[in-house]
Amino acid sequence: MSEHTLISLASIIILGVGAQWLAWRIKIPSILFLLVFGFIAGPITGFLNSDQLMGDLLLPFVSLSVAVILFEGGLTLDIKELREIGGTMFSLVSIGMVVSWGISTATAYYLLGLSFQISILLGAVLVVTGPTVVGPLLKHIRPSGKVRDILKWEGIVIDPIGALLALLVFEAVLAGSNREASTLVLISIGKTLLFGGLSGFIFAQILVFLIRKFWMPDYLHVAVTLMLVLASYVVSNYFQHESGLFATTLMGIVLANQHKVSVQHILVFKENLSVLIISTLFIILSARLDLATFSTISSLSVVFLLILIFVGRPLSVFASTVGSKLNLKEKLFLSWMAPRGIVAAAVSSIFALQLSQANIEGAEFLVPLTFVVIVGTVAVYGLSSSVVAKWLGVSKANPQGLLIAGAAPWVRAMAKTLKDNGIEVMMVDTNRTDVKQAKMAEMSTIHGSILSETIIDDINLAGIGRFLALTPNDEVNSLAAIHLREVFGSEDLYQLHPVEQALAQTDSETPKHLRGRYLFDEQATFYFFTRKLNEGFEFKATHLTSEFTFQHFQDHYPGEVLPLFIISEGKELSVFANDSKTVPNDGDTIVALVKDGE
Repeated sequence: MSEHTLISLASIIILGVGAQWLAWRIKIPSILFLLVFGFIAGPITGFLNSDQLMGDLLLPFVSLSVAVILFEGGLTLDIKELREIGGTMFSLVSIGMVVSWGISTATAYYLLGLSFQISILLGAVLVVTGPTVVGPLLKHIRPSGKVRDILKWEGIVIDPIGALLALLVFEAVLAGSNREASTLVLISIGKTLLFGGLSGFIFAQILVFLIRKFWMPDYLHVAVTLMLVLASYVVSNYFQHESGLFATTLMGIVLANQHKVSVQHILVFKENLSVLIISTLFIILSARLDLATFSTISSLSVVFLLILIFVGRPLSVFASTVGSKLNLKEKLFLSWMAPRGIVAAAVSSIFALQLSQANIEGAEFLVPLTFVVIVGTVAVYGLSSSVVAKWLGVSKANPQGLLIAGAAPWVRAMAKTLKDNGIEVMMVDTNRTDVKQAKMAEMSTIHGSILSETIIDDINLAGIGRFLALTPNDEVNSLAAIHLREVFGSEDLYQLHPVEQALAQTDSETPKHLRGRYLFDEQATFYFFTRKLNEGFEFKATHLTSEFTFQHFQDHYPGEVLPLFIISEGKELSVFANDSKTVPNDGDTIVALVKDGE
């Protein structure tokens, strides 16, 4: 292996993961940095040559990677969500897809002057949105339940459907004859549904059987799952070209909705694997672009992009939601969320190469136009969707609310203090009495277990940005933090100190990856708060000023104060935790456990 090959392979991972981290730090979609880094490494500097580096392995690697991404997306789909949004979702991936396809095709043909063959193929490629870009945006925006579920389902389901549509159009283009093309399309649809459906269902059942019968150790669950996903894709593709994407998506959906074995641990790993795959794919595909081809694209490509955003997507959404229960604001937000992602990039790259080999006129424009749309839609939607969501009232930007596990008396008292000072609070508890008392105090509460696999689906997370585990069971607190890590991220997961550690009954501390961040103070256990309230302590919110500073506040309650939260003048919440130093400023409101001796 040459030194340059080794460096090139390493640089793909370095650039991809680096782009993901940088995007997280400055809160913008990672795909923008991935594309920019790929452009710089490939066509601009010439440092990375994807075709030369990977050779004949490039397109098979891309195809297998997309299959894994769609399987992971399928694992997140709960059939129960379709009870409320199923009609709208199916309309979007049928009526909406046809409308979007028609507008893209007509615009490419009449505006850009492309041949009808390339126009209709480009339109088919661009109907997909994709979970790789929609998912991260939804996690960042956290829109209301219906809108979130519709976009999540659409993004995942439309990928294999869009890929199949693009494949059928591609085969029709190569066939040439209308009669021959029609026959090929009908046969391909039937074979895709048959072989893709059978392959996805059978391999999902094989995995369930192996896990249920304990025929493999826990440490092989993820590896065997990946093996079966790739096997499902290859077997389906063997009988019908490009039906593997449908097979792997269906395999994920089947696994997610069976109740014989738990696949949560598989989903967590698959999410991490998908991040690595997405990072790698975007770097590789954007690095193989040719700047000379971009120079041949006229400025009309920007008009083409704007028509897709301001005409194509709104028309497809409103045509699909006629008669639905969605209000106007929800429809408008759905109209402002259609970023294209890795499937469009991968499919266009694969087809462009084969069309060029077949000497189809205009094939060289397929990839650059697709990437123009990818970059443009991600930039427009990614940079503006959170503002639009807040403006339309379907989401809250920078959510400061708390999801709390537990509704014991002292928890209710603390939550009431926070709510009275403008912080949204949602409590979850299995104790019916505590839940009833919280509701009587006009607190938002759900009766159920925080460890339930479906609990998050029952909670409207709009406005909720942090999780606090405040139950009397230390094991439940730690498990809840692990369970919700994918929702909130490690930074915003908190739990009470375990009783044993507070009493110094053990020197070992639970590893950080198996718990949340410890709250408040080393002695701040569940029973510490219960005891303090019995001793006459109370939760109190105090506004700090230049005349009454934090130091004055501490002097006012010498030895009898435990700071808990800081609420800034802009209603931003900060939590006192063991692993961080939090200092309030003048103008802030501090929420603390105090005993007023006056």
